[in-house]
Amino acid sequence: MKLRPFGKSGFDCSEIGFGAWAIGGAWGAQADTDSLAALNRALDLGCNFIDTAAGYGNGRSERLIAQVLRERAAAGKKDRVFVATKTPPGPGSWPPSPYDLADERYAEAYVRGSIAERCANLGTNRLDLLQLHTWTRAWNRNPTPFKLLRQLQSEGLLGLIGVSTPEHDQNSVIDLMRGGWVDAVQVIYNLFEQEPAAELLDVAKECGVAIIVRVAFDEGALTGKFKKDTVFPTGDFRSVYFAGDRLERSVRRAEAIRPDIASTGLTMAQAALKFVLAHPAVSTVIPGIRNVAQAEANCGVSDLPDLSPAILKKLQRHNWRRAFWYAGK
Repeated sequence: MKLRPFGKSGFDCSEIGFGAWAIGGAWGAQADTDSLAALNRALDLGCNFIDTAAGYGNGRSERLIAQVLRERAAAGKKDRVFVATKTPPGPGSWPPSPYDLADERYAEAYVRGSIAERCANLGTNRLDLLQLHTWTRAWNRNPTPFKLLRQLQSEGLLGLIGVSTPEHDQNSVIDLMRGGWVDAVQVIYNLFEQEPAAELLDVAKECGVAIIVRVAFDEGALTGKFKKDTVFPTGDFRSVYFAGDRLERSVRRAEAIRPDIASTGLTMAQAALKFVLAHPAVSTVIPGIRNVAQAEANCGVSDLPDLSPAILKKLQRHNWRRAFWYAGK
């Protein structure tokens, strides 16, 4: 497993991290035994970065992570595992409206309470990284939630602070990076969503901000395993994400990638991760992992050859500007 600097933190993280949304639920039935086995296998393979959130099963994901780390410590395994978690804004619209007040959605009492809950779930008294989940450009001129997080950081409750980008306006966090408000940014970046390469990733590199890439597989479409008539279980997030004709369009565009990677010998999933890792600003990519097979497949990508400049150039043509995907076509 290759390691990369995590911004200016001094920590070298595994370039393949563990995305822990699915083990919390919302992606169909998930047995805790499978989740625990997946976490252990990923850590055994050199993964040392786990990303979770308050909303992943209402703390279920965090508690499973804590269990694994506790059991490994008891067994004498001295892994240095970095756990990033997130807190959502208080009750209100998602994503936050431009008319919302930051001091109301991320009120101090609410944030402190959430941190206490995150710490309790993770079995720690200090979070490695807390990310706001999520943000609105309307708060950039007076980012009071980050002023509060810096205070909590000085109190020893937080190691690093960050933000998970709003899907509809990822570039809204660029001012936060330039203003020195964040240590890390979690961003959507993949073969379809290449907009971050225009400016966001370069700014992160210039400012020493760690970049965590999520949705590298476009919720599975870029693995090449879906068909236009694939049906997702009731309660599975993907049944909403790929509603209407979205799945058919995604499958068609994903299949167009195959000829461009044929000479590499890589699978679609491997190429999708290698594409993300090709950008020097990326610290780690966090594919969702829910079983041992996925842990082995994703972690193994780190040892594969990188994509050539010629192949990367070809893959740029798959940039797909879908605008606000979540609201309609």
